[in-house]
Amino acid sequence: MDLVRHSFHHQLLLFSLISLSYVSGTQFSLPRLGALRRTIRNKLDIESISSLSKDFKTFFYSQTLDHFNYKPESFTSFQQRYVINSKYWGGANTSSPILVYFGAEESLDYDLSGIGFLTDNAPRFKALLVYIEHRFYGKSIPCGSKEAALRNASIRGYFTSAQAIADYAAIILHIKKTFFAKNSPVIVIGGSYGGMLAAWFRLKYPHVALGALASSAPILYFDELAPHVGYYAIVTKDFKETSESCYETIRKSWDEIDKVASKSNGLSILSMKFKTCEKLKRSFDLKDFLDSIYSEVAQYDHPPSYPLNMICRGIDGAPKGTDILGRIFAGVVAYMGNNSCYDMNEFNRPNDETYIGWRWQTCSEMVMPIGHENNDSMFPPSPFNLTKFIRKCKSLFGVRPRPHWVTTYYGGHDLKLILHRFASNIIFSNGLRDPYSSGGVLENISDSVVAVYTVNGSHCLDILPEKKSDPVWLIKQRKTEVGIIESWISKYYTDLIMFRDRTRVSS
Repeated sequence: MDLVRHSFHHQLLLFSLISLSYVSGTQFSLPRLGALRRTIRNKLDIESISSLSKDFKTFFYSQTLDHFNYKPESFTSFQQRYVINSKYWGGANTSSPILVYFGAEESLDYDLSGIGFLTDNAPRFKALLVYIEHRFYGKSIPCGSKEAALRNASIRGYFTSAQAIADYAAIILHIKKTFFAKNSPVIVIGGSYGGMLAAWFRLKYPHVALGALASSAPILYFDELAPHVGYYAIVTKDFKETSESCYETIRKSWDEIDKVASKSNGLSILSMKFKTCEKLKRSFDLKDFLDSIYSEVAQYDHPPSYPLNMICRGIDGAPKGTDILGRIFAGVVAYMGNNSCYDMNEFNRPNDETYIGWRWQTCSEMVMPIGHENNDSMFPPSPFNLTKFIRKCKSLFGVRPRPHWVTTYYGGHDLKLILHRFASNIIFSNGLRDPYSSGGVLENISDSVVAVYTVNGSHCLDILPEKKSDPVWLIKQRKTEVGIIESWISKYYTDLIMFRDRTRVSS
């Protein structure tokens, strides 16, 4: 009976997500965050995480559900996963740091294989490597399953960024105690949403972390701090700089889709033209699918494959005489492969844990107002509508989003002045071809709160594994980041010796 009840509620939650997605009208899907591109995550699934080096050891920490209250239920615990690699650890009695990667809105498995900054630099630092999974993702879920947790209004209320970084603090202190590493400096690292968490952690827990590397962290994309249209303005700019003809074809295609869809059998024509796995019920689903492709290739336009170039070569290289929609489809095939059919829900799968979890997070506190612009944009107008957004979230979760909470809790308005006055040891790294850089910190705030960016870089590229084919500008960016971290550690040990000497003299 319990199994039947669980299955029913699981299906009910998925049905609600699917229904909400369908009734959202012409509100385009918000571009996903995440250090790793969706197709890389899928590849990691196929290649199996079990092939990871035996140097990675998995542990579970009995984590407190609620760090900020003293109600009986606050002391409920759940098992939170973390992974340690001590292969290069120099030991607590050396000047070796602890590098901690903050898992974000997906299973930690992907990060162990897909994030390279820690393992690439571990020999240099003789560092202990730690990876911590975000609560409510992967194997770190209260109540046993994601569906059960999100179905329970009382439990899902603990699914917040503040609780998450408190989790990280508890685990880091536990590890330092376990390894007798009281004086070992901790550097926290994160990408995308995880980058925001790393920066916020340094602000909230400066006694736990010496410094933070926040890669592609759009901490200004809240509460009107960054232009709503900033994200899609950069996507447009990326395409236009790559190929003017590709940009023009995409810009004209939206009206062409509407023109075909208006015919009596228009949806059938579009379904056949784009080889959709299921017949289109509305043309907007095709538009949203294409919108997501263009956003993804711009955001994750990593070398050496450069997927944005790939899609434009497909569009521009279509046989002479191919109509606009035929060229658009050629771009889809160039990027996604010559498949038997194409799933219009490829980027919005309600049964994907990242989709479900991030939907809750955006419906509670992570309200990022991203919309389409007019003017020079290659996208049709679709401004962010907070009223509609609130209505969608209330329909799904029964809660009203708090669009001002992130800036209230972590700061945001006058951020440069605030960071200049009390923050230290944060690297904000960005690539300017990443659409989310429009919400990033792109200039130095002080001597130790610095912006390191590349003109040609993309989302979280600096923390991905090093490759022989990496361009010089990327190698230089990483070298700069490592040099800054080394200077933090050096100053830390200088301060530590000075403090000890003073303590001896006073005693």
